[in-house]
This record gives sequence, structure tokens and C-alpha cells, in this order.
Amino acid sequence: MPAENLEEQGLEKNPNLELAQTKFLLTLSEYKRDAALKAKLLEAIRADNMAPWYEHICTELSWAVDKDLLARMKENNRVELEQLDASIEDAEKNLGEMEVREANLKKSEYLCRIGDKTAAETAFRKTYEKTVSLGHRLDIVFHLIRLGLFYLDHDLITRNIEKAKYLIEEGGDWDRRNRLKVYQGVYSVAVRDFKAAATFFLDTVSTFTSYELMDYPTFVRYTVYVAMIALPRNELRDKVIKGSEIQEVLHGLPDVKQFLFALYNCQYENFYVHLAGVEKQLRSDYLIHPHYRYYVREMRILGYTQLLESYRSLTLQYMAEAFGVTVDYIDQELARFIAAGRLHAKVDRVGGIVETNRPDNKNWQYQATIKQGDLLLNRIQKLSRVINI
Repeated sequence: MPAENLEEQGLEKNPNLELAQTKFLLTLSEYKRDAALKAKLLEAIRADNMAPWYEHICTELSWAVDKDLLARMKENNRVELEQLDASIEDAEKNLGEMEVREANLKKSEYLCRIGDKTAAETAFRKTYEKTVSLGHRLDIVFHLIRLGLFYLDHDLITRNIEKAKYLIEEGGDWDRRNRLKVYQGVYSVAVRDFKAAATFFLDTVSTFTSYELMDYPTFVRYTVYVAMIALPRNELRDKVIKGSEIQEVLHGLPDVKQFLFALYNCQYENFYVHLAGVEKQLRSDYLIHPHYRYYVREMRILGYTQLLESYRSLTLQYMAEAFGVTVDYIDQELARFIAAGRLHAKVDRVGGIVETNRPDNKNWQYQATIKQGDLLLNRIQKLSRVINI
């Protein structure tokens, strides 16, 4: 995918996920009193007369309701909906099925734009029933998935992803197949399935057109972050480090590029520094915020594992210097992760030595086979007694 702006190939930003992100930032302690963010959100609400959503965020963010503004927006909503209902009625009486569908779709999109979630879902379902074309049906399902992502309604998202997969199997076109993969990848990020997200994103990195969800640099940022945690080193090299489309965009994302190459080139001190920046970004992202601590912890474990795999033993001092931290800190980190079974090593604190004890996979498989074999033999013996009786 060339890095130039191809946003005209995407669908309309309805609902606009940037508003969900702005609203989320205002729930964080460091942004709660940010006047610029509040003004930006209110400007977007006024522009589209989002009365239902305005009431929703006033409740969620504990804002005082501007009653005059709310009354004006509600009146505008009422007038517009009356016109849309009149258009639907006229189409049903005087025009064909296609015009009826278009009139219903306009009403559905308007309800979605003003933030009336329940009414929008009902209207989209009604429009879906009046839609014959497979492609148009898929577009409605994508709209419902975006509505689910806007409110993080997991039930709405999963139901419509399953419906989209079913419709794609019936004969969806190439563009909509790729679009579905991006939607699945975004939802996989939201539910912490980073391996699935990496697969979906890497499959679509050269064909991305889903600008209604995010711009291309943001998509590449997500792709790199999930690939780093999900892929083994050799696959990371082949699919990301040597990926021409990704590398082209990374020139404009120096922080992402430095984070990626710090881990790959074993520059652990730089990796730790950039990981702190990544933690801050993920904490401020409404999709991945619930999982940012998990991501940072797993990346630390990945860094420690990568260093330990290169040695049979090394000093705590060397590890501390490699990561740019104190000996006490690295000792506590290793003790915690070793006790949890996440690192295969043992620490001699008195001698200041870390010894690796790589798991013997063949021995483990042998023991597991013997154990499962014993269970199977016991079950066969019990079964033979029943049969003999």
C-alpha cells in the first residue's frame, strides 16, 4: 500500500471513532480538565446535532447539561427525522424497492451520526431486510460493527462479524474481504488477541482501505505493536523488518521504528526507554487501554527472554547495565517472572549470577506421553471390566 492519502477509498466516518477516542481521553485523570479536548468534542457534537450522544457523555463525564444547546439540537433532530420519515413514506407509496432502501439507509445513517445507538441498530436491521444486494448488505453489517466499536459493545461486534463472515463466504468481493480482516484485527486488539490481530493486519497491510476506522500510519503503528508481541523473531524479521510497505511508513513514525529495531537489534536500554513511551500511548488509546499493563509486562518478559537465551549464565550487573536499570530492580523483576514460570532461569543473588535452565522439550513430551498413556490404560481396564460383566 503506498503511503499517499487514499482516504477517498474508505467509507464515511460514521460513527466517527475519533470522537470515541476524544471522549475516552476526557475520562483519564491527566486529561479530565483539558479545555481544548472538551471544546473539540463539543464542536463535533454541535456540528452534527448529536443530542442523544450529548446526553450520554454528560452523564458519563459528569458534565453540567447545557439545556439551551440540548433543546436546539433535539429540535433539529426532530425536524430532520420527520423529513426522513416523509421520504420513506413517499418512496413506499410512489417509488421502487431501491428507493425505499435508500430512504431507510439515510435515516439509519442519520441516527448513527447523532449517537442514537438503539434507534440506529433498529433502523439498520430494517434497512438490511429491505436490501437484496450482497455487497450492500455487507456495508450495513460493517456499519453495525463500527457502531459496536464506537460504544465497545462486544455483543454487537461479535454478532455482526459472524454475520459478515457468513456473507463473505456466500460471495463477497475482494475489497470487502480485506475490509472484514481489518475490522476483525481491530476487534482482536480490543479483546487482547494480539496473535489474531497480527495475522489480520499483516494480511491487509498492502491492501488497506479502511480509512473509516483509522489512517494508514495509525494502522501501521498497531500492526508493528501487535506483531512484536505475537510473532517469533524470524517471522518478525520476514514480515515486518523486511516488509517494504511497513518500512515506507515507519520513516514518518520514528518512535515506532526505534522501538521495533531496539528489540530486534538487542539494544535493550533503548528498548526500555521506548517501551515507556509505548506504555503512555497505549494507556491513552480507548481500544487497548484495558490491556496496556499486560502488553508492557509481556514485552519486558520478551526482552529478558531474548537476552537470557543467548547465554548459559551472566551477571546481574551485566543485565542491569544492558537494560539501563539498577541491580536491585532487575533482581526483583527476574524473581517475579521466574516464580511465575515465565522465565527459565535461576538467580544467585549472593554471587550476582543469573543461570539459564532451558526447558528440555523432549523430556517434557516424554513425561507427558507416559502420563497420558497411564490414564488411557486405566480407562481401558475400567471399560473391559464393564464389558466382561
